[in-house]
Amino acid sequence: MEKVKLIQERLWTTRSRQKNYADRKAREVAFMVGEKVLLIVLPMKGVMRFKRKGKLSPQYIGPFEVWEKAGDVAYRLTLPPNPWGFFHMAFHVSMFRKYYEDPSHVLNFSLVQLDKYFTYNKEPVAILDRQVRKLRSKDIASVKVQWRGLPVEEASWEIEHDMRNRYPHLFGISGMTLN
Repeated sequence: MEKVKLIQERLWTTRSRQKNYADRKAREVAFMVGEKVLLIVLPMKGVMRFKRKGKLSPQYIGPFEVWEKAGDVAYRLTLPPNPWGFFHMAFHVSMFRKYYEDPSHVLNFSLVQLDKYFTYNKEPVAILDRQVRKLRSKDIASVKVQWRGLPVEEASWEIEHDMRNRYPHLFGISGMTLN
């Protein structure tokens, strides 16, 4: 019995320590009915090598109005009817960002085809630049890719071999095309 009590005491200590850490990081987020919020969506580049999904930085669509509070940390939004038919309108507060009047960081949701996991596939538009990185024993060719719906400043460097295999239409006879 002494060992059981000792184990229980140590478990309680560990649990309270973990709760203390979690409580420090938690922040209270609450929205009022009628307030405008942005909804997070995750752009994907598709499945990359080794069956890994290529995620881009999260983006937000909206603004949407908070319709009602659905629980302690859930809210219902007023969403447009057509592409959003398979979504329930209640979302966790972690999927929101408070809306401030700035149109540069908001996606036009009419152009985005979301799936039920709030992700959408990004398509490359153009190859902007090419570079070769030299390592000790090999050279790695990279291309700078502009993605649909993102400005040129947010273009990303991708491995040229993978891009040629997945999107051969981007590479012309001369090696690369600018659309």
